[in-house]
Formats: sequence, structure tokens, C-alpha cells
Amino acid sequence: MKKELIRLVNCVMEFDGEAVLKSINLTVYDKEFLTLLGPSGCGKTTTLRIIGGFETPTSGEVLFDGVRFNDVPPYKRKVNTIFQRYALFPHLNVFENVAFGLRVNKVPKNQIEPAVTEMLQLVGLKGYEHRDVSSLSGGQQQRVAIARALVNNPRVLLLDEPLGALDLKLRKEMQTELKRIQQQSGITFIYVTHDQEEALSMSDTIAVMNNGTIQQIGSPTDIYNEPQNAFVADFIGESNIIDGIMKQDYLVSFGGKNYDCVDAGFKPNEEVDVVVRPEDIDVVPLENGLWSGVVKSVAFKGVHYEIMVDSGDYVWMIHSTDAQVPGTTVGMMLEPEDLHIMHKFYPNGSVAGVAEVE
Repeated sequence: MKKELIRLVNCVMEFDGEAVLKSINLTVYDKEFLTLLGPSGCGKTTTLRIIGGFETPTSGEVLFDGVRFNDVPPYKRKVNTIFQRYALFPHLNVFENVAFGLRVNKVPKNQIEPAVTEMLQLVGLKGYEHRDVSSLSGGQQQRVAIARALVNNPRVLLLDEPLGALDLKLRKEMQTELKRIQQQSGITFIYVTHDQEEALSMSDTIAVMNNGTIQQIGSPTDIYNEPQNAFVADFIGESNIIDGIMKQDYLVSFGGKNYDCVDAGFKPNEEVDVVVRPEDIDVVPLENGLWSGVVKSVAFKGVHYEIMVDSGDYVWMIHSTDAQVPGTTVGMMLEPEDLHIMHKFYPNGSVAGVAEVE
């Protein structure tokens, strides 16, 4: 049974009369790795700052262990924050950077060394105690920042796009390391990013945000396989999104044809978004396809080919391990469960509703 640690209840945040958060409801559980994912300006960092106590919501409640925390200042919360710029002290070595918070809190000297040593071992920097932080790589500096934040034994660690300054290879390595550190420390991590791969690879739970609202909350698998609207589908991975008509339960129409699907709960002839993942479409001989199109382009992406096929009313993106020849006409096939039917998504971030998936 998961233990609730933090709850945001109907939190609204306004700046100069403009709402940047619109009635946010979010529950964070103890020892969970939760990621706030969304484009720039969607409100994810503001949400993080409210949890940390750096901002007070215009309305709504912030609860820690069921107690209202709206007006509790950051230094009285068992929360530490790591920003994209790690803010290490350049005049202190690695050991003293990590020990800084302990000394400020007047921890006895005989407890400081074992605590710092334990944290440096956790982040893989044992033996670096006397190194100048300016001589460390970006990834090593981040590990020092993590050790400094964790040594004070917070209940929650807030991370605001901490991997943004790292190169691609190091970023991927640190994704694995952050997840390992979180699991070994048993501390709740709340992570902010606009990078869907980071969110999918590290998180227990993802909250997808857009335009000051939470569009969907769920596990990485649920978010990817069962997005609740076209925005989530398009933001989490690449998708084909087609205008369709839900004729009746389990029957959708697009491109002038009817297709079986596994969705229900829509109004008869409701306008819908039909979402199809590129990897779910199979290229087949023309006579075997549910519909057909002309191959416009083929690009090698390393693990697959990205094939663009023009069916006349839509250009389909297909991911396949088999290359195709541009200019040829091919058939396309998918199964009913590969069609994800969603209520229409509106640019202001709202949706008409949530489909019932059988």
C-alpha cells in the first residue's frame, strides 16, 4: 500500500492576473519517482516551486503528510532542490561542498565525516573528497550537488531539469544513475523535464502538463500506450493523429472508410482524434492492406527506418525495420487495438472528455 506524502488540492497560481496554473490536483507518494513533463511554459516549474515553498499558490492547498503547508517556508520543509545550475561553492572542495548543510545545521563534527563519505559512495564519488569542484566534469558536479542535497536526509528531492546542460551520452548515463540513487536512498524524487525519453526511462509516475493543467497522470507504460488525448499522444512519442468520426461503439471512420476499433463511450457520429503509433503500422503487399499510399521518403534512424507514405488525405509516418523504395505504392495494415480513439483536444488545453477503453 502506497503512502501519500504530498497532495496539491485545486492549486491555482496567478501572476499579474494571468493564471499559469489552473486547479492543479496532484498526489505524490512516499519513495516515488514522479516526473512533471511538458513543454516550456506549461507550469511544471511553478508546480515544483509551490511544493518547495518558493511560491505560495493564489488559491488551493498544499498538504504534507495530510497537514496544510501553504505558509511553511522552504527551510522548514524536509525538501531540497537541485536546479539545472548546480550552484556548487567553487572555493570549497568536494567534501566541504557536501558537508556545507551539515555544518550550517550544527551537526556534531564526528557525524559529518561518515555522513559525507556515505553520500559520496552513494553517488559514485568515493575518493574525490579533496578534489576541486571546478576540475570535475558536468556529470561529476551534478553528483556532488545530489550528495549535498541528500546528506541532510530530506523527505523529498526536487530536480528542475538537472540534466539539461549535459551532452547526450552523459545525460543517458545520468538518467540511469538518478534512478539508482533514488531507489537506494528511498527518498521521493519530483523531477521536471520537457524530455519525454527522460520521463519514460526514469519515472514511476508521469504527470503530463500543458497550458497550466495536468492532462494525464499514470505510469510510463500507461502514458505511452493509452494516452488520454491527442496532446499527450503527440508529446509522448511520435504519433499519427487523424480527424475521425466515431460512428458507434467499436467502429470509427477516417479517410472515407470504416475501421473496427476497441473503444466505446462516445456519442454516435462524434468527431474524434484517431491516434496511431508509427511502429503499429505494418507495410504489406498492396492487395493485403486496409488502405494504401505512395512512399514519399525513407530515412534510416539507426534501429528503424522512418517511412512517410501519402494516402491522399494524410501523410503517414511508419517505423519499420524494413526499408521501402520511394515512389512505390504499398499497402498498410494495423489491428483494431492499434487505433486509439480520443475526444477532441482543444488548443487551450481542454478536452471534450476521456474515452472509455474496453
